[in-house]
Order: sequence, then C-alpha cells, then structure tokens
Amino acid sequence: MSKRFWVEVKKWDKGLVTAALESGAQAVWVGKGMTPKVKELGIITVIAPDGDLKPGEDVVEVMVNSKKDEDKALRAPASKFVVVRTQNWKVIPLENLIAARGNLIASVSNSKEAKLALEIMERGADGILLSTADVNEIKKTGKIMAEQGEKLLLVQAKITALKQLGMGDRVCVDTMTNMRPGQGLLVGNSSSGLFLVHAENVETPYCAPRPFRVNAGGVHAYVRTPGGKTAYLADLAVGDPVLVVDSKGKGEVTYVGRSKIEKRPMMLVEAVAQGQKLSLILQNAETIRLTRPGGEPVSIAKLKPGDKVLAFLEEAGRHFGMKVKETITEK
Repeated sequence: MSKRFWVEVKKWDKGLVTAALESGAQAVWVGKGMTPKVKELGIITVIAPDGDLKPGEDVVEVMVNSKKDEDKALRAPASKFVVVRTQNWKVIPLENLIAARGNLIASVSNSKEAKLALEIMERGADGILLSTADVNEIKKTGKIMAEQGEKLLLVQAKITALKQLGMGDRVCVDTMTNMRPGQGLLVGNSSSGLFLVHAENVETPYCAPRPFRVNAGGVHAYVRTPGGKTAYLADLAVGDPVLVVDSKGKGEVTYVGRSKIEKRPMMLVEAVAQGQKLSLILQNAETIRLTRPGGEPVSIAKLKPGDKVLAFLEEAGRHFGMKVKETITEK
C-alpha cells in the first residue's frame, strides 16, 4: 500500500499549504476555520475539526512517552488512523507499534525523521505527518515519499508456447506517467501469474513512442494495482490507480488517463515459472513487448519457446480484486 504523506500547518500559511499540494501530500492538518482556505488552493483532504477527517473521531492522536501510552495506541479501533507523537523523536515506540497494528502515522519534524520512520523494521509506518514551517523540508519529504513504493519479487518465466488466435477486444492503458525503459504493467490471464508487459517507449519505424502507454492485453486479463490488489483490464477507467513496475520489481503508483478497448488480432503466450504455468493473451503486433530478465523489451513477434521473460507469481485467488485464501483454480 502506498505510504500516506500528511503535512501539519499549525498557523495559517498559504505557502506551506501550497508546498504540500505541489509536493504530493494527500492531506493537510490545520486548525478550525482554515478548511475553506485550503480548499481554495486545491483538492486535498483536510484534517480539522471542520474538515474531511476530524481529530478525535477519524484520527486518534497519542503522545507516546511510556508503555502505557503504547497500549493506548494499540486499543484504538483498527479502522482509525493513529498519529503517534513523541516529545523527543524515538524509534523504539514506533517499532513496537508497527509490529502490532496498521493505519499508523508517525509525527515527524523534518525529512530525515520522515525517511527513518518509513524504513523502520523494513516495513515502516503507514505514513508520516510532517510538522514544519520550512517549505524546503516539505519539498524534501515529498521527494522521499515519491521514492517509496511497493517492492515485488519478479521471477524468470520460460516461454513454452505461442499461439495465434482470432480477433478480440484488447485494452490499451494510457497512464499519466512517462515510463522508463524496463517499466510496464503486470498483466496475466490468471491473478496468480502476471507478465511484465513493457511500456511503448521504444523507438520503431512504424510509430512514434508512447512512453505513457501499455498495450496490456485482452479485456478479461488481470492487472496489478496498488496495495496488492488486481483489476480487470476492462474495468479500468480515468483516474483509477495502477502499479507501474520496473525490471527490479520496484512499483510506483500512477493513474489511468485513458483506457482504449479496440478489436485487434490476438495471440496467446504461455510460460512456466518455478513449476507454475502462466499465460496472457496479447494483441498480435510487433510493437507489443514483454520484458527480458535484464530489463530489455522483447517484441512478441520475436519471442520463441525457451526465451526468458519477467513475471510475478502469487499464491491465493482473488475475490473482487482482493487476495483470498480459498481453493480457486484458474485455467
């Protein structure tokens, strides 16, 4: 799940709120009566007595100075956000709480503390609340948050078969991000086995590169989305989040700007990885690419049995995009 970035503005300061918006903060925490001023500057969640999230109701604050305080934080309902504050910033209370609950937001005063809070125990807090009057600290923290993302273990899959199919409906996903070489979307016929379909950021004599685009596959296919979820390609719409993944397995959240469904000639790609079969139906065209283990794109027109490509494997099936532990067989 993407980490939350909140900024606390104790006294009204348009510059601080603007910096929070421009740095990608999802919420600002302000005093009573400031909500309208924030809303004038942009669309963002406001934490305030008269805001979208209300302190004491939606957000629980706990000053942690003792084990008793830690217990108080743990007793808060799991659905509530818990903001942990300390007089002298300490790691140990956060370690204890991170190991025991979710929706944990660490209060920090600078970008250095923010980075540490996000990395504690290799998992980190679920988000940070930055309390500062320094615009530069907000910008530095924004950059750190942008570098945070999901980390997936990609594996090598060996191509076993390629089969030409007839016409079908395929989905072209245009995102609001220009993807780099080695990046794309994880897509598969089954949620348990997804191929890294490379972005169309490769120069060709046939068409100009479209680095924001992934020609992802048939309408029925699953695509990986943030927080360990999946969605059907056919369901993607403007504003929906998807997970862009690189050849090292680092994922970053972006959003759909447009989804195009068109009839095209299709082909079936089958592979095996770690003894598990996986497959994907893609448009049958030379500009459609999977990703080799080194991150290089490979056109499906040049793909042949025995070739290795990157894939992601996962146990358990899906129910409305959520991973579930039950007997589900997908063929």
